[in-house]
Amino acid sequence: MAEIVVSGGNQLKGEIAVSGAKNAALPLMAVTLLTDEPVTLTNCPDLHDISTLSNVLKGLGTQIDASHIGTAAENGLPVIRLATPEITSIRAPYDLVSQMRASILVLGPLLARQGRAEVSLPGGCAIGSRPVDLHLMGLEAMGAQIDLRDGYVVAQTPQGGMGRLQGAQINFPKVSVGATENLVMAASLAEGRTEMFNAAQEPEIVDLCQCLIRMGAQISGVGTSHLIIDGVERLSGVQHQVVSDRIEAGTFAVAAAITGGELILKNARLEHLGSLSSVLEASGTICTQLGTGLHVASTTERPSSTNVTTEPYPGFPTDLQAQIMSLMVVATGTAVLTETIFENRYMHVPELIRMGADIDVDGRVAVVRGVKKLFGAPVMATDLRASASLILAGLAAEGETRLGDIHHLDRGYERIEAKLSAVGASIKRQD
Repeated sequence: MAEIVVSGGNQLKGEIAVSGAKNAALPLMAVTLLTDEPVTLTNCPDLHDISTLSNVLKGLGTQIDASHIGTAAENGLPVIRLATPEITSIRAPYDLVSQMRASILVLGPLLARQGRAEVSLPGGCAIGSRPVDLHLMGLEAMGAQIDLRDGYVVAQTPQGGMGRLQGAQINFPKVSVGATENLVMAASLAEGRTEMFNAAQEPEIVDLCQCLIRMGAQISGVGTSHLIIDGVERLSGVQHQVVSDRIEAGTFAVAAAITGGELILKNARLEHLGSLSSVLEASGTICTQLGTGLHVASTTERPSSTNVTTEPYPGFPTDLQAQIMSLMVVATGTAVLTETIFENRYMHVPELIRMGADIDVDGRVAVVRGVKKLFGAPVMATDLRASASLILAGLAAEGETRLGDIHHLDRGYERIEAKLSAVGASIKRQD
């Protein structure tokens, strides 16, 4: 079985090109279901999750040309082309949807365009409960009739699937990125006005809204928690560039910090990483926008401990909690990390402890007492971001770290070992 082997102790220096954002590309792929015209996405990353959603979409009738994924096809950026001239099936089956939670994003577009949808309840990383109740609540508010049968969401629009979804007021009781994305897509083809309150504000949602607007959608309040969507009868095709991956950029920024290094992260945007930048600065690493990239430079031999609480955007991202924990593990002093988004997102802790970390977990709170040195060890990836945190720990550790179960890693990081190796890390993939 393949594994990542890291020999720690090298200071990272150089440039890394940040890939397009997985969490932006997935909903952008789903917009193909809203139009019978082609959708072309540039800067689309070459990841397992992209392949999984491609297979889901193909099963619904989408034609996909992914031959330029991972290659510089246009303007130096990889390209994926999608076209759904007609929807040939309304069923997204369990064997595909169970592989990735984001597959639920086909539900809203399918309903909006076809009037019916049957989508398996999703799977994905085991980082805690992530129910789809807010997705369903919003669609029901828009007039959809929804049943749960045999592990599937079975939905239809009014008039037995013959009518359109109706504009509605949707008040999210808590912030949900996936529900916001699903309902924005559905509302774009609904009849009348939809208003969303307490909507998620992530850059990936801004990117989705901007793409939909270019397709002819009428959306205002983009980038705020109050979205207003006036539905239109049809949407056109589009060519759209996927926003760069702030979580990948954040991971590499922590890599610079944990190795006492200096990196330029091409295409990264400081405005998307404000909360991480503040934490890094407090710990001794400075992030500065440099043209179209981010300059990250460690200013201290050993980082300082800093408390972190995860929050919805623009707060500190839960998807960077595991990575920043690895930094706090080797910092001076004690850091308190509080995870408010997912209840089971400390599964990397036992693996870090195997490497010499001093961490106590009580519910959603982790107390991290910094140690002077970590030691390489065989460790197992438990989820996507945990995988990255263990690589980061390996970069700082004495000796060799061997990371197993790396299929998690390949869901969200494009050739991470090659990118890190190019800036001085001793890291390789081995079968």
